[in-house]
Amino acid sequence: MAPTPAPMQEGLHRLRSPAGLSKAVVALLGAVIAADVCAVAAGLNTRGVYADIADGDPASDAFGLVQRAELLDERVYGLQLLALVATAVVFIIWFRRVRLNAEVFDASQQPMRPGWAIGSWFVPIGNLWLPRRVAAGIWTASAQTNTDGSWRTVSRTPLNLWWTAWVLDWLFGRYASRTYEQAELGQDIVDAAGLAVASDVLDIVAAVLAILFVRKLTAMQGERAALGAYPLREQPAAGPVPS
Repeated sequence: MAPTPAPMQEGLHRLRSPAGLSKAVVALLGAVIAADVCAVAAGLNTRGVYADIADGDPASDAFGLVQRAELLDERVYGLQLLALVATAVVFIIWFRRVRLNAEVFDASQQPMRPGWAIGSWFVPIGNLWLPRRVAAGIWTASAQTNTDGSWRTVSRTPLNLWWTAWVLDWLFGRYASRTYEQAELGQDIVDAAGLAVASDVLDIVAAVLAILFVRKLTAMQGERAALGAYPLREQPAAGPVPS
């Protein structure tokens, strides 16, 4: 029989509601989605202008159209960057908050120390899986009991879908950006612009799944905190949290 964790009463004062931060994250993710929608529209416009040129049927003011299209792309990109940076900062603050709460709920289910809730995002290459490990431990601890104190399992589908979309978005976005920067001929630019539009669409999908993940985990922590120090009766054997 697995050892029962130490009573949680002593750590209850360290719990802080992540609800306010989650609302800010969701609002900022909404701003990211709005910026991405603008980027999709701007990208389609740019692709259309260059497609006409590549087909040998440019408008009489083709040079002006290209300038305006590229200027619009630059402005929308700045909007995307601003929304992304603001969202990343608030998301990491929220992520740290839910990780600290998870330490109170059940420290034995955490595969990494609390500081990694921030540090894991800044490890080159490692940031493709380390934050996922941290999130898995938070998820398990936040869903660990029923109202009678028995162990509860909550599907990790929201977590897995968000993380998969985020990694794909990160990788594909860099590929699309590099392709666009290297494009020189008319058709190459048309193809690269199409990749950029696809990248923005994938970013929208990732942002929507991030909203679902943030809302679900925040709700789980609220439910878990409401149980206070309710004793666990059927806890699985302690061990590393699966990644």
